Amino acid sequence: MNAGESQRTPWIVGVSGASGTPYAAAVLRALLAAGESVDLVVSRASRLTLLDETGISYRDAHWRDDLRRWLSRGADGTPDAFDVDLAGVRHWSAGDLAAGPSSGSYPAQGMIIVPASTACVAGVALGLSKDLLQRAASVTLKEKRTLVVAVRETPLDGRTLRHLVTLDDAGAAVVPASPAFYAGATHIQDLVDFVAGRVLDAAGVEHRLYRRWKGDLGGGSRTATGGGAPTAD
Repeated sequence: MNAGESQRTPWIVGVSGASGTPYAAAVLRALLAAGESVDLVVSRASRLTLLDETGISYRDAHWRDDLRRWLSRGADGTPDAFDVDLAGVRHWSAGDLAAGPSSGSYPAQGMIIVPASTACVAGVALGLSKDLLQRAASVTLKEKRTLVVAVRETPLDGRTLRHLVTLDDAGAAVVPASPAFYAGATHIQDLVDFVAGRVLDAAGVEHRLYRRWKGDLGGGSRTATGGGAPTAD
């Protein structure tokens, strides 16, 4: 993917203001580990969430240093828990409506919004294009490319549910940020990685973030005293 600029066809990753910045970090790390290129759009609201959840300021002028701090951080707050190579990442300011991803002629594999706030969901469903994140999502839909929306909110009211149905009807994959426990989670990072893995499954990107269900009862329990089948995803 990164052999040359003319061949670069990235995944656009949009990070909105919902709680759940560790989900975005896990998705970004896995995309880069899979050899994918990434065009990153971090909304203004998400920068406040990131600061609140991690203490990290995300600044356009220093995005590479700030992103490295963020992606190297574990879900439990451990610094330098991961090694990251940002060579495949291009940053676009959320306010730059002239950016590459704002046009359908810009090459991209698709887009992942993680986490997706209800405001972001509404904006994309209604086609508001109030910032680059929403505009890129609208472009992704009109170009019939893959759009994965990892909504992170609870409870969901009727308006948001209708917006999610609108996105589903438009061809988007709606992936609620709902961790499961059959994969043998013993750490907060396991729960985060499960959600990130399901997001990447919807995008068709290979990964090894969680243990897949194989029909063996109790297989997810490291202490092996019981267990049960997962509910349908």
